[in-house]
Amino acid sequence: MIRCAPLRCLAVLLAAALMSTLSAAEPPESLQGLPLVFADDFQSGKLDRWEPTDANAWKLTRQGDNQVYSLTVRQSDFTPPVRSPFNRSLIKELTLGNLVLDVRLRSTLDTGAHRDLCLFFGYQDDSHLYYVHLGRATDDHANQIFIVNDAPRKKISTQTTEGAPWTDGWHHARVVRDVASGKIEIYFDDLETPAMTATDKTFTWGRVGIGSFDDMGNFDEVRVYGEPVEKPQP
Repeated sequence: MIRCAPLRCLAVLLAAALMSTLSAAEPPESLQGLPLVFADDFQSGKLDRWEPTDANAWKLTRQGDNQVYSLTVRQSDFTPPVRSPFNRSLIKELTLGNLVLDVRLRSTLDTGAHRDLCLFFGYQDDSHLYYVHLGRATDDHANQIFIVNDAPRKKISTQTTEGAPWTDGWHHARVVRDVASGKIEIYFDDLETPAMTATDKTFTWGRVGIGSFDDMGNFDEVRVYGEPVEKPQP
């Protein structure tokens, strides 16, 4: 048995609890049964589990002792089949139904009202997917949940905020997707109250990714909880 002074033991226990919280954010209670199926803090220096639509637009960058995944151009060399985000990087070999996507992210270019980063889910191909646009100011094309269904992106959010409160620092975002109910919840910094909600059952499976419509940013501590499913055969 390890013996230590009471105050020292308490400090050790608190530190361990904090490290556990930082290393793997827990999914919300409604989806507590989902296993952790992917985690990347980019400290390995490898990007072999990521598939960007333009590899030249993405790279690992070092910030002190930390390493992050950086989107380094505003508009990458990728033209989507229909009006939708230009900058995308998807996790390889991971197709999910129910899921929680948890990520730290930092906008690195202030472009005004439409300053944004995006998170992708239910991604079946380049013209069939969901994404959330985390934009500074809200309108029909910004700071909403969207569906891309072989047509230009369409807003499906039923509730959102006045805008994502971007600063030049790091933020915490989360996507929660429940296939049976069609429910989608988006969280930004406040992980108790959704910033956006939607209900849609069009896509019941798909891939997961990160990116931006036409801005730049850094991503770190990506965690995905979910239920892997087989991609249906055509």
